Amino acid sequence: MGFHPEWNDISALIAQSESLFIKKLSRNDTSWADSHKNGHQNGFYIPRFIAESAFFPKLNNSNPEKPHIFDVEYLTFWPASGEIKTSTIKHFSMRNPNDIEKARPRYEWHHTGIPKEQFRAISPASLLVIGKVRESICGASYWFIVVDSVSDEAEIIETAFDLDSDFHYGLFDPASLTEPASETDQLIAELSQAIKDGTLEQFIKRQALPSPDSLARQAQDKWLEENKLSGMCPFSITHPGDAVMLISRDIEYSIYKQAELRFRAAQVARILLHGGGDPVGNLVRAFSELDSIFLSAAQTRKSRAGLSFEHHVARLFRDGRVRYEAQAVFGGRRPDFVLPDVKALNVNGDAVIVSLKTTLRERWKQLALEKPLGAIFLATVDDRVSGEAIDEMERNSITLVVPESLKKAKESAYDGYDNVITFRQFFDDEVSLKRPSLILPL
Repeated sequence: MGFHPEWNDISALIAQSESLFIKKLSRNDTSWADSHKNGHQNGFYIPRFIAESAFFPKLNNSNPEKPHIFDVEYLTFWPASGEIKTSTIKHFSMRNPNDIEKARPRYEWHHTGIPKEQFRAISPASLLVIGKVRESICGASYWFIVVDSVSDEAEIIETAFDLDSDFHYGLFDPASLTEPASETDQLIAELSQAIKDGTLEQFIKRQALPSPDSLARQAQDKWLEENKLSGMCPFSITHPGDAVMLISRDIEYSIYKQAELRFRAAQVARILLHGGGDPVGNLVRAFSELDSIFLSAAQTRKSRAGLSFEHHVARLFRDGRVRYEAQAVFGGRRPDFVLPDVKALNVNGDAVIVSLKTTLRERWKQLALEKPLGAIFLATVDDRVSGEAIDEMERNSITLVVPESLKKAKESAYDGYDNVITFRQFFDDEVSLKRPSLILPL
């Protein structure tokens, strides 16, 4: 398995667990593994809510001379390397305990005794998954897996446990891997009734994935209703980047998953029940067709994310009366937006190129080719970008635009970089202050 367990291995461990703790790792949780300067830390922090729950073993004071320190030593299993480690959790309940005047409560739980190699050189916002098993593994009642945020397994975990865009940590019941009972039971009942009535084909024909435009409108309308707003003007929304991230990654995706479940289940039902024959026989004979359905499902999810982001940013431009041209082709390039339009590039010093990437990886490098044409801004909701990549973007005169919460998040690497700005700063400074001509008059 190396240090990158596959989902099959992770899901097998989840199935053996009575409860799970998932944490998005902060820079403080991992920096010690990459630098000798932080070598004394050698571990990650446990949030107070989790520490005070019954998930981890109970802590006690083992040193009467230091009554403010509580700890526990226990065995942990690290399946990526097959190691059994003696780990320690320490709770420092007081700062400056020897100075009465300065003494004050301290809520710090620190977990040490872990394999350094598994925390080294991992991407920002990677996940730590811990399972509390029903039956011990080689004497250990807990297993630990570090999942790099750029891996397929991280995406699967985020989807399987429905981790929101603002997720930091949480406790989970392994049973939560299944679909919500109400939605699943409703669909089962409808399918069963259609089969009984002989109307399966009619039921299948009624199922369809909503268009990207329709999905975007539904998600925006729901967000606007929840926030009691009539529009998405970026100059009046306190955190426009966070709004786009929430609408795209959480609200719209939730709507999409409900539609996808019905659409894909109907497709599979048609194959399994074809001709009223044996479902097992139909399954075997049509396996390649089923494989194509699930491959299409995965590809559609990924393409939806990009289209979703584009629709919601365009809504910010429209409601903010910002002049823009979308998907304009020039010189073999087609950025997502040009402000105000392609004609202004290399003519008007106010012209701006805005490209969107829900996930960056190495795809941002193509933007460097557009540098002579206008100021380049790259908007993303990806919290996994490394400091090295941000430095390289700065050398290529590319400014990252990120949601407000990601700029200051402990899990991301964005804080402290001048070429990383928030959506709020983009609209206030880069548009309204520096380029007011981009805004249409009332």
